[in-house]
Amino acid sequence: MDDIILTGPKHSGKTSAGKALAPLCSGGFVDIDENISQITGKTPRELYSEGKDIFQKAEAETVAVLFNINSCDNAAPRRAGQQRRIIAAGGGIIDNQEAIAVIKNSGAKIVYLNISANAAWQRIYGCGEKELPPFLQSENPQETHRVLHEKRGAAYLELADIIIEVENKTPEEIAAEIFKNIG
Repeated sequence: MDDIILTGPKHSGKTSAGKALAPLCSGGFVDIDENISQITGKTPRELYSEGKDIFQKAEAETVAVLFNINSCDNAAPRRAGQQRRIIAAGGGIIDNQEAIAVIKNSGAKIVYLNISANAAWQRIYGCGEKELPPFLQSENPQETHRVLHEKRGAAYLELADIIIEVENKTPEEIAAEIFKNIG
């Protein structure tokens, strides 16, 4: 049974949709950012503040652990009876080539949750966060976000097995659409 990896920009609904999808698939839910925190003892934001390369190293190592990559860089076979996992990736994982290589070779179905830059910005800016993520701290954070969103969006589209439009949909509607499309 293939894992399902939910990808997309920050605040596209990966975690909420993943939690709604897991029971539909009789699977478990995994959040890569939560795993990073468990492994490192620091949040992704704290790691990123120490340096993008430090965060990406932790992210790649977490993905490798998640897919049981050994020193030969081969994915360990799934054990009989092991349940499907619904995995929410971090919004910037597409910029981490080491992590993406593991994901591509994992055999997982890659789902891209597509949302417009404007809608994503409204979710980020309107979610009540005390400060913007480090990668958006610039003279013009909204423009920085738009440019990054467009660049990453093109890469996510190329990576995806399934594309789901998520604007104006609840996590449950997104989960149902993913479930219908995974076959």
